[in-house]
Amino acid sequence: MELADIWLTLIALLVIFLGSSLWIGISLFLVGLGGFLFFLDVPAGIILANVAWNSTSGSAMMALPLFVWMGEILFRSKISQNLFDGLAPWMDAIPGRLIHVNVFACTFFAAVSGSSAATTATVGKITIPELYKRGYDKNLSIGSLAGAGTLGFLIPPSMMLLVYGIIADVSIGKLFIAGILPGILIVSLFSGYTLVRCLINPNLAPAGQEKSTWSHRLKSLPDIFPVAVLVVVVLGSIYAGWATPTEAGAVGVAGALFFAAVTGSLSRQVFKISLLGAVKTSCMIMMIVMGATYLSVAVGYLGITRQLSLFVGSLALTPYALILILSITYVGLGCLLDGFSMIVMTSPIVLPLIKDAGFDPVWFGIYLILMIELALITPPVGFNLFVISSLNNDEIFKIAKAALPFFILLCAATMLITFFPEIVLYLPAQIK
Repeated sequence: MELADIWLTLIALLVIFLGSSLWIGISLFLVGLGGFLFFLDVPAGIILANVAWNSTSGSAMMALPLFVWMGEILFRSKISQNLFDGLAPWMDAIPGRLIHVNVFACTFFAAVSGSSAATTATVGKITIPELYKRGYDKNLSIGSLAGAGTLGFLIPPSMMLLVYGIIADVSIGKLFIAGILPGILIVSLFSGYTLVRCLINPNLAPAGQEKSTWSHRLKSLPDIFPVAVLVVVVLGSIYAGWATPTEAGAVGVAGALFFAAVTGSLSRQVFKISLLGAVKTSCMIMMIVMGATYLSVAVGYLGITRQLSLFVGSLALTPYALILILSITYVGLGCLLDGFSMIVMTSPIVLPLIKDAGFDPVWFGIYLILMIELALITPPVGFNLFVISSLNNDEIFKIAKAALPFFILLCAATMLITFFPEIVLYLPAQIK
């Protein structure tokens, strides 16, 4: 059988398994196993054992459950509600008012949770009822939440960046630091768009009856303090070289537990539920990583990776043309796959092409996260769309339509980091 036919067969099997509602990790395992059993004469079981161990036993992977647990603690405690209460008075005088709370609350929460789903769900549960109650435009409210919620995968510490760093053998610390400036860029684009829209039409964000005074704003700072401290401690320890990502994750968990206790929301039940949630999420991610790695190894044994690299190289594409083709491909994949599968399945194939084209692997990691962010608000599998739908019972495509302006802004951010890679690479270059 020709190599192209084998590749098409594997893709068809994957589509069938995913379409049958089989778990993503199991689907990837089965397709990889099929590749070994039907097209190769190698010990599939031994390779599976090696892949399962090597893909999950590294020290960097130990940081994953810690960052997940930190996000779960914040999600279950009063800290997230306090964050909203602390930010709201500061946004009162800006056109767009509480819409900006969506953006900035997602930014703060993303910086300590590392999860887009947790960011969207936590902030949405607090802000969406408040925005609806105060007469804010529904489309702008849910669109800004859908867009800003994607920041959970970009602003460090990010689970996606952690997985990419493990797969691509890139410094986790540099990847985390590289996400800061692009994150600020996207926050600025989202907030700027909201401001302009509300300047043109003030009825999108009507003013409340009560005006926040400076005294009120200053009194709200303690509500922001816990999250701000966690951001500084977790990222600062990595940036200063005082701690590895795993150690920083442990510090973050300890800090989250401490602040949850201080706010009076650390009960035995909260501790148990947050720990179980972290275990379930971490197991799900590791299953996907193992399955996708196994499939990637099968693809490598079949020679598909090498042949694809040679084919793309023979096209003599310019670096920007390559990025354009990859962007279209990733947006298409995002309609069918989750972000973790996209990273683990495509990185071994795409990274050699990226390096040959002269792109930095750290830069590519941030670019890849932006592609996944686009996928998060792209139907039919856009996960953020499902999270918001569970909050307000709207249809997926209606939420996707509301998120379209923020999808376009994410595309603009991708173009900016492509033409000006220093946005990504400046801070990592400062690390010795």
